[in-house]
Amino acid sequence: MCMTVHFPFQNTYATLPANFFARVAPTPVISPRLIKLNRPLAVHLGLDPDVLDSPEGAEILAGKRLPEGADPIAMAYAGHQFGHFVPQLGDGRAILLGEVIDADGVRRDIQLKGSGPTPFSRRGDGRAALGPVLREYVVSEAMAALGIPTTRSLAAVITGESVMRETVLPGAVLTRVASSHIRVGTFQFFAARGDTDGVKQLADHVIARHYPQAAQTDRPYHALLEGVIARQAELVARWLLVGFIHGVMNTDNTSISGETIDYGPCAFMDHYDPATVFSSIDEQGRYAYANQPRIALWNLTRLAECLLPLFSNKQEKAIAEAQSLLGEFPEKFTTAYQAGLRKKIGLFTMLDGDEALVQDLLDAMAKNQADFTLTFRRLGEAAFDPANDTAVRQLFADPTAYDDWAARWRQRTSGEPQTASERRIAMRAVNPAFIPRNHRVEAVIEAAMNRDDFAPFEALLKVLSKPYEDQPPFADYAEPPQPDQRVLQTFCGT
Repeated sequence: MCMTVHFPFQNTYATLPANFFARVAPTPVISPRLIKLNRPLAVHLGLDPDVLDSPEGAEILAGKRLPEGADPIAMAYAGHQFGHFVPQLGDGRAILLGEVIDADGVRRDIQLKGSGPTPFSRRGDGRAALGPVLREYVVSEAMAALGIPTTRSLAAVITGESVMRETVLPGAVLTRVASSHIRVGTFQFFAARGDTDGVKQLADHVIARHYPQAAQTDRPYHALLEGVIARQAELVARWLLVGFIHGVMNTDNTSISGETIDYGPCAFMDHYDPATVFSSIDEQGRYAYANQPRIALWNLTRLAECLLPLFSNKQEKAIAEAQSLLGEFPEKFTTAYQAGLRKKIGLFTMLDGDEALVQDLLDAMAKNQADFTLTFRRLGEAAFDPANDTAVRQLFADPTAYDDWAARWRQRTSGEPQTASERRIAMRAVNPAFIPRNHRVEAVIEAAMNRDDFAPFEALLKVLSKPYEDQPPFADYAEPPQPDQRVLQTFCGT
């Protein structure tokens, strides 16, 4: 019996004017093989996982066959890449099949990434290699489990074809799910062409889809910018709190919905160093860990420039109003970041001196090459029983640097009424034991690429799905890399 794969598509973006996208179908592939289906996500999207797991499902997830109701498009956008403006980028290797309404009533894009060339491919082949597809699957699903707004991965498929990068690699397609794929660069595409009508139509679409409350205000476009600023401030604070480095925070990788998007050369820090850079193409450290808040504001300023004609026909007035809204970003970010740091060290109240207390810990961690994730995780056990200090101390090159700080920390927490057990529970809920460590991700990719072995991939996904639980059988996954396992560079998947 042939089952049909039904996607209850509603394609609102495809009803926008023709210059918003190019209509293009995925390029068929030879022999697709499904290597991973995110069954819980499929159910949440109203899709039948058993049918998606069929040969016909694999063909759809590889772009070989179009599901009923799809209206495939490649979206147009521009963007600043490492500070340099490119007026036309667009989906060069991704095709949006359509939108579905999930179990929470949220509209979600379903997009194939690596599905063949589009009019925006710029001489590229429009394909994806297996390695970057596995990296995005692992890291995006880990971010979701950590509770950080992110695009999701519905499926990974091997195409049965090779792609040529520096060498010949197995080809793959990722099915990506997002609240939308609209970026700061999407607004820039129209603004760069002086197309104010296009900017307005896009803004109206975004307000209806992501910021409906803005439509109720006297100044909806101001409220839109304010909403995007607030979400980006919160998002980047949450990245820093788990040691995440995006690696390529171009304006075309900055989502208007406030989700983390485009997991190219992304990575998580091992030992704490604010200047950490992994991306092989970020030679100047523009997108280093500690630079991310500043870059987020820079990107938001580019969005504000696009919206100026909608603010006022008097440019000076529009600029002043935009600057006023952008001026709220530092406080919004700092508030979210400092609140998160207080939770990470188990503080329930806010007192003068807390910021300095946390900063002193971070400085000591940086000076002593302490592991970011493990320091905070083990601190929760130390909060429960000072006998557990040993496990934290040993993370510091000079353990006395921790001792000095811990004495001050205990004095601070002693003034709060919570019990040691309550503090430990609260700290464990915000300090993960497991992150997608770079050496683990690389090992997963190596096994898949060289041996067609996806057992390490499955095991890593299983561990990362419960990042705040101890999982004793998988304790090794919490450990930082040995010196010979350290990954110093990550690479863009294009």
